[in-house]
Amino acid sequence: MKLLPYRPNVGAVLFNPAGLVLVARRADMPNAEGRAGGWQLPQGGVDEGEDLRVAVLRELAEEIGTGQAEIIAEHPEWLTYDFPPELQRMRMAQKYRGQRQRWFALRFTGQDSDIRLDADPHPEFDAWRWARIEELPELAVNFKRAIYEELVREFGRFAAR
Repeated sequence: MKLLPYRPNVGAVLFNPAGLVLVARRADMPNAEGRAGGWQLPQGGVDEGEDLRVAVLRELAEEIGTGQAEIIAEHPEWLTYDFPPELQRMRMAQKYRGQRQRWFALRFTGQDSDIRLDADPHPEFDAWRWARIEELPELAVNFKRAIYEELVREFGRFAAR
């Protein structure tokens, strides 16, 4: 059996001036207040030939309605996760085995009012908040937890103390 490839993807750890990180609640999990996986960091696919730095700013604009951010760091490695069995019926899981991600730390240069989840006609998220970076692993679904733990290690230096 031939293994499917990983989908190229970028992710954003967006820090506000206080050193907190933007997390957003998935619109398909509206009752996710205390559940792992309901809240996540913005992330999305990379178009063929697209520069990764351009892609992460595009994804921010698409998912949270603003690109008012500057890149302050890039994770030095690609991080991967496989789609779990319960997601195998997803259309994307029929083309890809999981995602291969390059993560960026960004400084938010706008105001909270610039974050507009309704900017997309089919928003991925229905709520957002600022969180301490240490919260990320407990918010993550199991198959993304190791990545979020790595992001805390790599980008923790930009966080609130």
